Amino acid sequence: MSAPMLTSAEQRSAARQLTLAMLALGLLVLGLVWRWLAPDQIGVSQLLLGVASLLVAVPVMRSAWYSLRFPSLHGITDQLIALAMLGAWATGDLLTAALLPIIMIFGHVLEERSVIGSQEAIHALGKLTRSHARLVQADGSIVEVDNGTLHTGDIVEVRAGDRVPADGVVLSGQASLDTAPITGESVPLEASAGVQVFGGAINLDGLLRLEVTRTGNESTLGKVIALMQNAERSKPPITRLLERYAGRYMVLVLLLAAVTWFVTNDAQAMLAVLVAACPCALVLSAPATAIAGIAVAARHGILIRSSAFLEELADLTSLVVDKTGTLTFGTLRLQSIETSAPDRQGLLNLAASLGSASSHPVSRALAGLAAQEQMWGLTDIRERQGLGVVAQTEQGEAALGRPELFEQLGVSTTSVPTHDGPIAGLALNGEFLAWLLLADSVKPEARQALQELRDLGLGRQLLLTGDRQSVADSLALEVGISDVDAQALPEDKLNRVLEEIASGFRPMVVGDGINDSLALKAGVVGVAMGAGGADIALASADVVLIGSDLRRLGTCVRLSRQCRQTLQVNVIIGLGWTLAIVVFAAFGWLGAAGAMIAAVLHNLSTLLVLGNAGRLLRFQEPLLKLEEKS
Repeated sequence: MSAPMLTSAEQRSAARQLTLAMLALGLLVLGLVWRWLAPDQIGVSQLLLGVASLLVAVPVMRSAWYSLRFPSLHGITDQLIALAMLGAWATGDLLTAALLPIIMIFGHVLEERSVIGSQEAIHALGKLTRSHARLVQADGSIVEVDNGTLHTGDIVEVRAGDRVPADGVVLSGQASLDTAPITGESVPLEASAGVQVFGGAINLDGLLRLEVTRTGNESTLGKVIALMQNAERSKPPITRLLERYAGRYMVLVLLLAAVTWFVTNDAQAMLAVLVAACPCALVLSAPATAIAGIAVAARHGILIRSSAFLEELADLTSLVVDKTGTLTFGTLRLQSIETSAPDRQGLLNLAASLGSASSHPVSRALAGLAAQEQMWGLTDIRERQGLGVVAQTEQGEAALGRPELFEQLGVSTTSVPTHDGPIAGLALNGEFLAWLLLADSVKPEARQALQELRDLGLGRQLLLTGDRQSVADSLALEVGISDVDAQALPEDKLNRVLEEIASGFRPMVVGDGINDSLALKAGVVGVAMGAGGADIALASADVVLIGSDLRRLGTCVRLSRQCRQTLQVNVIIGLGWTLAIVVFAAFGWLGAAGAMIAAVLHNLSTLLVLGNAGRLLRFQEPLLKLEEKS
């Protein structure tokens, strides 16, 4: 019996077993035909059946011996089939000795094909990591290289129809990018100068020039694949429970087979019990469900570090969420302008020109307000540390900065507006023009996402942030959170999450920064924002949202509950069907060919479990535009 994760060696082994099974089946059919045509030459028929049983005995006995040396849950099936085959030989039933392993081998191959099918998401993502890149050299010429040779800082050109070769930031150009294979977002990303883009996205139109920021395993796509592979290798809790009692289960089956033989004196009934007790369906119920769930989550831009967290998501009762970079974008944006000047765009162009001359976060936020061709010509640029920037223009001296800057310059200003956030003033040729009010804006989907979680049973919601109380209260009111804990240090966040758990709640903790890492680790499930999230936060989280769309939190919970329902059905099929076949076999109700009928029924139950798990792959939740749902 192969494990749910199939290596290339295991796939080659399955191909060899299938070849041997087909040869053995041919000899078995020939032996039965010979017995029918020449009933007086029973020796020839027995010889053909014996050779057929020996052909399939090799892989069966090898697997059983391996499972004795390296015990595993799947090894129980190998051992029981080997015992049933030895029992058939001992009783002289060469037909059962040949047909039984043939049926089991064909069944295992079908199981493995089903498992491979559920791993297509990983292979599809893996293909995205290898592509060609158009590298812009120092002299401006362009050469085509393998994207595996790119380094941080390289400049690449991405044409319409090309795949983005690595994570990077757009230097120039404008285009729509299809990021669905990575983030699950069906709406194209509009990329322009300054926008962060993921490797593997497809350029639908336009021409972009990017500066490479991360490549290979360090890229977003590389981390996606690594997390998915780790998640599939992890064992679901129910699998670990079954492994704990695997040895006792084997002893119980052997005792039941011995009692059946002693009471009925029927070798076929004994062999049927051994075959019927193979726990393939029960063993595969959890891994098959977990693999399908993890693959579906990845398709939606959700990375789940372990199948255990896929189950935990179904039982959450509260939400602890960070502010900056989680409920908000984490970057300053212009919120409003207080001015009496009629030419607002002219003011923005001047502010952007001065902002581009400074490295201050407020200046950087203002620098993106105008296109390059709209910028003013500046000379004699002087940056006043902590105050702002002053420069000469054709219309006189221009200044951008804090109120204190204008006091030093002797420029009279209007009264400073009340605002929870940075404020920058703008003046030209000694005349004050405007106050620019900046703030970290709330993500448009935040209110909807939190309401969805409340509808799903996460009614207790806490905003836990290191920001000022007034800022936190304002945001909480806007997104619909009533419980706020502001100005919290990392250890404060950790203690508050532990208090939630001690109070009987099962919190989902959502954050993106270094100061959230302790809280993410302490929560029942920690969710990190993948786009722009700190590496330590990603490493501490149990779930990562690649596209950082908060509505995917609801998708996580709904998918987890769907997985739980699927798993419950699978366990019922695996356990109930196995017990039923064992009872029928023990009482001899499967007839003279009990072992072979038990083998067929066993494989049928396994395929039912895999088919039920495969239904999860149809789970789909597209993110509709916010205006369509609001």
